[in-house]
Amino acid sequence: MDLGSVIIAVAGVAGTLGGTFLTQRASERARRREIALLRDQEEGRENLLLRRTCYVEFNRAARQFTTALNKHLHVMRERAVEESDVEALEQAKADHRDRHSEAQMIAPDAVLARMSRVNRALSGVYGQVKRLERGASGPGETTATAARDQAEIWNLLQAMRAAMRHDLGVTPEAPRPIAAPEPTAAPRPVETPEPIAAPARIPAAEPIAAAEPDGRPEQQL
Repeated sequence: MDLGSVIIAVAGVAGTLGGTFLTQRASERARRREIALLRDQEEGRENLLLRRTCYVEFNRAARQFTTALNKHLHVMRERAVEESDVEALEQAKADHRDRHSEAQMIAPDAVLARMSRVNRALSGVYGQVKRLERGASGPGETTATAARDQAEIWNLLQAMRAAMRHDLGVTPEAPRPIAAPEPTAAPRPVETPEPIAAPARIPAAEPIAAAEPDGRPEQQL
């Protein structure tokens, strides 16, 4: 066998081995990409399930806290508050607090903003209820104002659920973003009216001297 044939044979074997090696490397890269894709999909499903569970629990706890506040206000209007009434309200508050703490670690910013708005409203009504219960209400706070603020929480809960459903892919339309509160305009200063100037005094007219009848001096009688 001459040297050329040997070189050709070696090149052929090397080409075959090299092709096999490159094919194997490409196959391994494709397999790694497939595994990474499957892992990402699995993590996405787990994250979606985690958010769904979080939203269900938070929505339930917030609704129960809202209902407990409404029930407590009815009790305060109808009869004396008993220890069992206080315990029921405190239990609903504690459950909502725990669910909100969990949501702060899971929910995205858009949904968390809605949750925080609900939490602030619930805390505000709860504060009114406890002050009224102690007989130390703030200016303008009554059971009627507390009941009005409690009823408004249902609208906040509806907006929060819309944000949750959109994040989970249940509804395609995104809820409207929370508008920043408009700054309260400062009251206009009361203008003090300028004092009315006293009317100028009209000078008294000089008395008109009586004319002598004929221009001659008056004779003494």
